[in-house]
Amino acid sequence: MSETSIIKPPSRLKSLLNFILFFILLIASAYKTEANFPKLFSGFPEMGKLLSQMIPPDWSYFSNIWTPMLETIRMAILGSTFGAILAVPVALFAASNVTKSAVLYYCTRFILNLIRTVPDLLFAAVFVAIFGIGPIAGILALTFFSFGLVAKLTYESIEAIDPGPLEAMTAAGANKLQWIHFAVVPQVLPQFMSYVLYTFEINVRAAAVLGLVGAGGIGLYLDRTLNWLRYDQTSTIIIFTLILVLLIDFISASIREKLL
Repeated sequence: MSETSIIKPPSRLKSLLNFILFFILLIASAYKTEANFPKLFSGFPEMGKLLSQMIPPDWSYFSNIWTPMLETIRMAILGSTFGAILAVPVALFAASNVTKSAVLYYCTRFILNLIRTVPDLLFAAVFVAIFGIGPIAGILALTFFSFGLVAKLTYESIEAIDPGPLEAMTAAGANKLQWIHFAVVPQVLPQFMSYVLYTFEINVRAAAVLGLVGAGGIGLYLDRTLNWLRYDQTSTIIIFTLILVLLIDFISASIREKLL
């Protein structure tokens, strides 16, 4: 084996300098945000009081939150579906191996970056101000969030596909739609479905929080119990949401394994 092929480990000096730099950034960030361990430890007794008020949960409250929890799931389903549908053409425009115009795909990527910059809670607050309190605002917020996430992941998958089928379709004289349908879609479809399922998992969690700004679903009840200091009912909502999220994660992960 030649000397040039031997991989040399990083020098100890370089590792030490990286550690020192990281430590300095950590200390500086803690100083600027006024975060320190004494404040953290002083809050432990209050945290214990809060947990004591949450245990045992008010299991009788379960009957009140079943319907809004179903509404939360419906919001996640609709937001994920609408966002995924909108993401398909935009992902094609953003992929450089499909769209040859640099101006077009760079502009499309800029729009996607702009949409992904806005948090889903901010989307929800804006739509609540427009459409009022209810699930419509939550669905629209999740649609925009899903659109940005799925489009980003999909166009990156499109750019990573095997160029062989694309060249074969071009040599056969296929038009653009045939080129996409027979050469792009078959290679990207499994990843696309996996991204949609993954986004749905995220949206179930997000939809449970969007109600805090009035966007419908179980979050409205979560906000209500917190404002009324009914922490035993809050813990019921948290436990119910946790069980539901774990179940959805398990089912979604099983489906994504089969797709990929």
